[in-house]
Amino acid sequence: MSKLSEKDVGHVAKLAKLKLSKEEIKKFKSQLSTVIEFVEELNEVDTDNVEPTSQTTGLINVFRKDEIKTEDCLDKEEATSGTDNVKNFYFVEPGVFSERNDE
Repeated sequence: MSKLSEKDVGHVAKLAKLKLSKEEIKKFKSQLSTVIEFVEELNEVDTDNVEPTSQTTGLINVFRKDEIKTEDCLDKEEATSGTDNVKNFYFVEPGVFSERNDE
């Protein structure tokens, strides 16, 4: 894959809801390109005889009893006290699908 363009970096930033300056886009362009190149190198590793695994510790079914420790919990007033964007003790945020820009 070729190096990323500034437009690519801007698109990734937009997806992550980050507002980057032109200088930041130039800085992250080379950094993200380096990461992409490293991942491409990993694709060259021969993994034909490697058995897939989802964990490496060997532990099986390690669960604890699910208990609520009320002394460690905040009540709803405390939990929502750090913001003014609250309605009926729910955090109010802009809708995820409220804006759509097809590019």
